[in-house]
Amino acid sequence: MRLAYTLLLVGVTAVWGWTFVVVQDAIAAYGVLGFLALRFTLASGAMAPFVARRAGLGTLLVGGGIGVVLAAGYLLQTLGLLYTTPTNSGLITGLFVVFAPLAARALFGELLSRRVMLAVGLSLLGMVLLAGQSPSGVRVGDALTLGCAAALGAHIALLSRYAREHDAGALAFAQMLSMAALFWAMWPLFEPVFAPPPGVWPAIALTGLVASAGAFWVQTAVQQRISAARAAVILTMEPVFAALFGYWLAGDRLNPVQLAGAALILSALVVGEVLPALRRGKKG
Repeated sequence: MRLAYTLLLVGVTAVWGWTFVVVQDAIAAYGVLGFLALRFTLASGAMAPFVARRAGLGTLLVGGGIGVVLAAGYLLQTLGLLYTTPTNSGLITGLFVVFAPLAARALFGELLSRRVMLAVGLSLLGMVLLAGQSPSGVRVGDALTLGCAAALGAHIALLSRYAREHDAGALAFAQMLSMAALFWAMWPLFEPVFAPPPGVWPAIALTGLVASAGAFWVQTAVQQRISAARAAVILTMEPVFAALFGYWLAGDRLNPVQLAGAALILSALVVGEVLPALRRGKKG
């Protein structure tokens, strides 16, 4: 059964890596805000029958506030895909594991370890090498995606602070509902509102049902049954899958300098998340 749970979580990271290419293709034919509004409407609608009854007013308020931060992350990531490659987007998004302790320090005064500072240095150097060899248009997308990673890091820090006080499923539902409401409010202000073309609906269904609602349920169920160390190792495969799908489906190619930058970013993820989780697993 442990192998089955591991394969399920690997499947989740593979889907997340695949969606970088899927989303880029979708927003090339449809607006960013419209896509996100429909994605999270579908995700929250799919979760509602199972968890809405457990979402009290306090959970809705806390989850709604945290959802605003998460919405900023998804908005920056999706906008970034207009100007960068799925490979770059996946690698840079993975830096949220480095930004999470930085956000915890800024928001709640938590101390930073030498390991975190080393991971920050590796990731920054990797960013310089990855983006510095790209066309000027791609650098804009890389900067937006770096903002996404910072927002996702803040989201992790907020969840770590407040999640214990609420039902996990209800809190996730509140976040998705908050994101759907926010993107619907922004949509008519910045983009024309119209139904997506038929070719975009599969991407909305994949990201809303599978990559959002479905992936959450799988991740929650699996992490109740395997160690945190094993889960951390598996989840850091997401940027690797993003690079693989970017190479296979989008024709992304990195030159030697960019490959070195990608390697440094992945090493920052290992230093920042995988090694500490493995140590905790051994102690446990």
